[in-house]
Amino acid sequence: MTNRFTRRIALAMAATAALMTAAPAIAGDWKPQKPVEMVIMAGQGGGADRLARLFQSIIQKENLASMPILPVNKGGGSGAEALRYLKDKEGDNHVIMATLNSYYTTPLRTDIGVDIEEFTPVARMALDTFVLWVNADSDIKTLDDYVAAVKDAGGTWKMGGTGTGQEDSLVTAMLEKEFGIEVTYVPFKGGGDVAKNLVGGHIDSSVNNPSEALGFYNAGKVRPIAAFTPERISVFPDTPTMGELGHDLVYWMQRSFVAPKGMDPAAVAYYTKMFENLAASEEWQTYTQEKALMADFLTGDELQAYFIEERAKHADLLSSMNEGS
Repeated sequence: MTNRFTRRIALAMAATAALMTAAPAIAGDWKPQKPVEMVIMAGQGGGADRLARLFQSIIQKENLASMPILPVNKGGGSGAEALRYLKDKEGDNHVIMATLNSYYTTPLRTDIGVDIEEFTPVARMALDTFVLWVNADSDIKTLDDYVAAVKDAGGTWKMGGTGTGQEDSLVTAMLEKEFGIEVTYVPFKGGGDVAKNLVGGHIDSSVNNPSEALGFYNAGKVRPIAAFTPERISVFPDTPTMGELGHDLVYWMQRSFVAPKGMDPAAVAYYTKMFENLAASEEWQTYTQEKALMADFLTGDELQAYFIEERAKHADLLSSMNEGS
């Protein structure tokens, strides 16, 4: 009896010691307990949607997450739907959101009760670029040709883009101010629709991201006129920048991820590491080169500071748009 009792005590002590040893590792090794929502603050088919779904695909193929990542489009109200949704998910460790520049502009334009400073920064993956496009059947081959054609149209020139107040409309406003031109801005739900309507002749020009128009460019359906980048885009080596042509017009689209307010720091660390591993993957590095994205990984306080700085810049852009209207 005594030996049996002693063995029980020894086993209990060993089990307790094992639990005490394992406890810190378990506490610090957070993993999602259910599928993770990847909210996309844009409609289907555009650059933001395609990129978010590419991220999801790489995460799955590379086994970067222990639970499935489920993309969900919430593009209503130029992303207001997604922003409100994320606000309502405070403290939820199983929701992340793919952002674009409407992350700043929508709360600035519309009182939706959202302050982006309350959200949790996770990772910036890249900066996307913008190009001025026309239909390949057009006679327009240079920026001078374009400006002349728009002026001749007398305000009836149709510039396609995503929702009013979003990135495409800001770039369009920059063009109007720089060249003293006037266009009719035609908003679509996503960049994919914009590219299709340019090819179909329903609009006269666009400022699509390269990834949104690349398929049509390779098929000889659209023509790039000028890039809104500091240097020429490698996949369009013959397309000059606005700067080369004497116009200081540069605009970037950030491709980042944020999380709700109050997310567990261990969960934030998990997702940050997931995206860090994604950024190092061969597929992502190849994609950024082929689709003219500038891979630029940023996290934590530095990313939040970037968001706040960009919000201020976009406030000035929107203000100048309103003054000119």
